[in-house]
Amino acid sequence: MGFFAFFGALMIGGIVGYLAEKWDLAHNGVLASIVIALGGVILLFMVRVMFGLSFGAPGIDAIVGAAGALILIPTEAAARRRRNRR
Repeated sequence: MGFFAFFGALMIGGIVGYLAEKWDLAHNGVLASIVIALGGVILLFMVRVMFGLSFGAPGIDAIVGAAGALILIPTEAAARRRRNRR
């Protein structure tokens, strides 16, 4: 069961990353947003497995982890700072 929940959570995380980019909620680029969202999903899944902390079903955890990672990693601001230094 955990095996399928993990890959299902990764699929949901990839979809959240893509939709965040498509709806202009993130300005990282599609591939970068998907990678960031997958990282958040993996992190939250590991916290769920190791410590038993969860928001409910694995799908809800995937949405929360992906959205949280996209909010916490503002790569657009870092890129803008890098451009302004030149």
